[in-house]
Amino acid sequence: MITVSALNDIGRVRHAFFTRNRGVSTGLYASLNCGYGSHDDPANVTQNRALAMELMEQPASALVTVHQEHTTRVITVSQPWDAKDAPVADAMVTDRPGIALGILTADCVPVLLADTKKGIIGAAHAGWKGAIKGVLEETVTRMVDLGARPGTIAAAVGPSISQRSYEVGPEFPAPFIAENPENDQFFAPSKNAGHFMFDLPAFVARKLARVGITEVIRTPCDTCRESDRFFSYRRACQNGETDYGRCLSAIVLER
Repeated sequence: MITVSALNDIGRVRHAFFTRNRGVSTGLYASLNCGYGSHDDPANVTQNRALAMELMEQPASALVTVHQEHTTRVITVSQPWDAKDAPVADAMVTDRPGIALGILTADCVPVLLADTKKGIIGAAHAGWKGAIKGVLEETVTRMVDLGARPGTIAAAVGPSISQRSYEVGPEFPAPFIAENPENDQFFAPSKNAGHFMFDLPAFVARKLARVGITEVIRTPCDTCRESDRFFSYRRACQNGETDYGRCLSAIVLER
């Protein structure tokens, strides 16, 4: 698993960006697939999620995830729920110890956040749709509602597809540039005429900075190219594979 120093240095906060390794799943899902949305054996997914929590020294029951649909909905979590009852949302916040907020990704950006002083944490799923619509801003707003301050929040931008792997069509940049002309910096020309290479993690990091978070740390990973470490939706499509696993990212306040 991958961690960042900015969150490691915060008392009572534990976090991890898990790779695809050290689980029980096989085939396309080998091996730490934590997504019930895949066609993997649900028993394997349950065991993988428990293994991930064990690595964080948390009980399996501590983990909460949501049904992610690229929305801007953020849930304030007061108690864990069963995975089968997961609500539709793309981010969670809490100030309750013992609740591990979990995000599932396979190219999109997982973002873990913690207020360094107040004991308030958040976790967000930021694909391009959610990011441009405001899921990150809404997550920070919900943390502030609990008593956090943007200036004392540290944010970790986890493993995702990188610019060198993320080609987009000619229509793609327009809504980003319409939102803010400075967003043109996240698009580089592709070798294919009229196409672009999009820097999603940099866009996410800038979004966080624009709401006043001064400590934003990025992990230097490419989920699409690093097949031995991460699941990837785009790589699965390129390889003609029928499905793909999901990596887990999680953050918890210790009791």
